[in-house]
Amino acid sequence: MSFEQLPYKNIRIVLVNTTHPGNIGSAARAMKTMGLSSLYLVDPVDFPSGEARALSSGATDLLENATVVSSLREAIADCELVVGASARVRGISLSLTDPRDTARDVVAEAKNGAKVALVFGREDRGLTNEELRLCHRQVHIPSVAEFSSLNLAASVQVLCYEMRMEALVQEGESKVPEVREYAPVSSEQMEGYYSHLRETLEGVGFFKSCNPDKIMAKLRRLYARSRPNAVEYNILRGILSETQVALRNLRK
Repeated sequence: MSFEQLPYKNIRIVLVNTTHPGNIGSAARAMKTMGLSSLYLVDPVDFPSGEARALSSGATDLLENATVVSSLREAIADCELVVGASARVRGISLSLTDPRDTARDVVAEAKNGAKVALVFGREDRGLTNEELRLCHRQVHIPSVAEFSSLNLAASVQVLCYEMRMEALVQEGESKVPEVREYAPVSSEQMEGYYSHLRETLEGVGFFKSCNPDKIMAKLRRLYARSRPNAVEYNILRGILSETQVALRNLRK
C-alpha cells in the first residue's frame, strides 16, 4: 500500500535550507520506502544535484517532482497543520509530541482532507525560532541525551515510518507478511535419518575416539529441538548421500 492509494497524499515533507545534496537524496529514499511522495525544498544550497540522485537509490521521481521554494512560508501556505521537527526544546510555547503521537494526529488530519507539512531544518542548527513559530506544534525524537543529534534523513525516516505504521493500523493492514511454512517430518522419517547419519559418520571415521551411542544421543536431542521440516529434512539427507558418494569415489 502507498499513501498515494489513500488520502495521505496530503502529507508533505519540507526540508529547509539543506546544505548537503546527499541528504536530500537520502530523505527522498526514506520517504519513498514508506509510501510518501510530496517533497518540498526551501532554499536548498545545492539542488538539483547528481549526489542527491545517487543517494536517492531509485527515488529520483521524488526529486524530479520536488517543489522548490524560497521560504518556509511559501512551502506551508496552504497547509492546515504544520509540525516542526527539532531535537532542542526551545523557549517558545509549542505543543511538544513524540513521533508516534505526531503520526497518529497527522494521519487522522490528512485522512480528513487537511494538508499537513512536516518541517525539518538545517543539518547543523535545525530550525530557527522564527521558523518554529510558523508551526502548530513541535515533534521531538527521543534519542539518548549523550548523542542526541540524528542525521537529517534518519529523522525523516523515523517520522515517515511512524506515519506508515499508523496508516496501516487505521486501514487494518498492519500485519507482518506470512512466511511459507512446511510441515515437520514424522518420527519414522527421522529414524531413517538417524540411521543414515550414523552410517555416514562411521564411514568418515568420526567415531574413532568416542562412543557412537553417546554421540548419537546428543545429536538426537539437537534435532529434536530444531524439529526439521520437510525441506530441511531433504537437504540433510542429500548432504549425507553426497558425502557417501564422495567417500566411494575416494576409495576407488
